Amino acid sequence: MTSSPASAGLSEPMREAGRRRTFAVISHPDAGKSTLTEALALHAKVISEAGAVHGKAGRRGTVSDWMEMEKARGISITSAALQFAYGDSVINLLDTPGHADFSEDTYRVLSAVDSAVMLLDAAKGLEPQTLKLFDVCRHRDIPVITFINKWDRPGREALQLCDELVERIGLQPMPLTWPVGEAGHFRGVLDRIGGGFIRYGRTSGGATAATEQRLDAGAAQAEEGDAWAQAVEEADLLSASGGEFDVARFFAATATPVLFGAAVLNFGVRHLLDLLVDLAPRPTPRVDVDGRSRHLDAPFSAFVFKVQTGMDPAHRDQIAFARVCSGVFDRGMVVTNATTGKPFATKYVQQVFGQQRSTVDRAFPGDVIGLVNATALRVGDTLYAGKPAVRFPGLPSFAPAHFAVARPADLGRSKQFRKGVEQLGAEGVVQVLLSDLRGDAAPVLAAVGPMQFEVATHRMGAEFNCPVRLDHLDYTAVRRLADPAQRSIVDGGRRSEVLTRADGAELALFADDMAMRVMQRQNPDLRLDPLVAEAV
Repeated sequence: MTSSPASAGLSEPMREAGRRRTFAVISHPDAGKSTLTEALALHAKVISEAGAVHGKAGRRGTVSDWMEMEKARGISITSAALQFAYGDSVINLLDTPGHADFSEDTYRVLSAVDSAVMLLDAAKGLEPQTLKLFDVCRHRDIPVITFINKWDRPGREALQLCDELVERIGLQPMPLTWPVGEAGHFRGVLDRIGGGFIRYGRTSGGATAATEQRLDAGAAQAEEGDAWAQAVEEADLLSASGGEFDVARFFAATATPVLFGAAVLNFGVRHLLDLLVDLAPRPTPRVDVDGRSRHLDAPFSAFVFKVQTGMDPAHRDQIAFARVCSGVFDRGMVVTNATTGKPFATKYVQQVFGQQRSTVDRAFPGDVIGLVNATALRVGDTLYAGKPAVRFPGLPSFAPAHFAVARPADLGRSKQFRKGVEQLGAEGVVQVLLSDLRGDAAPVLAAVGPMQFEVATHRMGAEFNCPVRLDHLDYTAVRRLADPAQRSIVDGGRRSEVLTRADGAELALFADDMAMRVMQRQNPDLRLDPLVAEAV
């Protein structure tokens, strides 16, 4: 890399951090996240052909959806990390699950990014899960770029979709492109920054990058007529109502740049990629548990936001995904796990592109690295080198809403059962709850949504060769038991019990709110606290 005059006097971590763009793609299920993820990789020329449509004959599944369940159902079940170069920039893209049942995984991903791309279906607009995910972005002050997808299909009016951003989430739209032609009759876009009309050309099945033809306003008017005139009129209307682009409002997370496109055809994708490179925030110092900022050029530090097993069925290894926060990572360095105080050797470290992996020798702030055979690491752990020690805030567990007792279908596979359940708990696929009364042979699996149980049972059979039976429990109210000495009170109830989570939290489970209130009336000193982190 040749240093620009602005970066020549900076340290290596500062220079390299300036090249990084680390962002997540978020949306409601079926809005096209995985398709967009692969289209971005296609335009960056790191893949030669997109398999953008799940289940379509003769087409591959997307790079980011690699689990068998994802391929079978055509949805993202787990987040995926893709790193690739685009020009002089390094892209760290995190594709997230859209389904509400996997929102805890999405929340962890959002803790590791600097910005987000919010994907909207042109026919549906802001859907419930999109709203919840945006609330997480707002809470974390994450700037959001909005991509209105599927403009090649019938949908709502562009102005109506922009109005919805203002009315429902208080986010001022700042369109940088505007569609020429209504949804379902997509001709191209009005480029509000560069001027003129950009017409897209279809490729076979959208498998390769769409061609682009740029026309000036006069040629666009002559060729597109009323469609062009309407696009110009609507764009002018937006400018008059506060829709002019303002980078300060974007960084303050009070306004969002808006682009229109069709990811399955690769229409508008290049604009999005260029916008991310030009505009998306660079890595900034991260605040530790003591409220101190960890400067980018401080010694190496990172935090683990995801643990995943089974990405390579041939090896059954475990990868801990960590976001580099400061300094330079060199493969082979020995770092300290702030949670345990123990050293951790980084002998096997990989760069991840979906399921594909390659060895990483160096990494810088903003990068996502995969630490292989990291059985000692858990979600929320901080790794650091040198002194002083640093620890970043941990990632909260969400309040579970569904509970089931797990047992091996074959009692002769108890060892595999215990190993599998422990692994699923470490990854956060489900929360694992234990009690002396039930014992570790019958743990209770707790989940934000019921589809997590499907993933758990599938993986127990496919990866650990230990099919399981789940007996669902009729608990609908859960609280944290503030005083462990009061455990016997809850355990003594007819419709309640206390179970211990892996983080040490003691959860009091009740059949319903009425059962909980009755117990509190009978035991006025019983201390029950709401769980701090609830599902998005």
